[in-house]
Amino acid sequence: MPGYFFDSSALGKRYHPEVGTAHVEALFQAPQPSRFISRLSVVELQSVFAGKVRTRAITGADLELLRARFLQDIARREFRVIRMTNEHYREAERLIQQHGVRRSLRTLDALQLSVALALHRRVTLDAFVCADQGLCSVAQEEGLRIINPEFL
Repeated sequence: MPGYFFDSSALGKRYHPEVGTAHVEALFQAPQPSRFISRLSVVELQSVFAGKVRTRAITGADLELLRARFLQDIARREFRVIRMTNEHYREAERLIQQHGVRRSLRTLDALQLSVALALHRRVTLDAFVCADQGLCSVAQEEGLRIINPEFL
């Protein structure tokens, strides 16, 4: 069951218009592929929405609408939410040990990538969809095909 794994940096574009939104929407319109997110994305996306309120990109009322839409997408199974396990934390540690000295690989990014890599070993992902160029670079080095919706 091939599909796309969405990092929070790309997933947020589905809910608030910004550079790359059109491409993310196109990936959601594609008829067959499965779409995956980690359980961490459920928390991260709400933080993204809160940040948009702090920067006055959206209002508090907008935040509630975005959150409701996101939770509806989960309920409608627009994507599968992958639970996180100890395996993902161990893999994130390995990623930081391997890449963290040469690159800025943040903890949550390493966790997201670890979920995508574990999933890829099981179902062969078509792509890791991410709008963070540094994380895209590490994902590519780890053998994932990447789609950065900001650079298409």
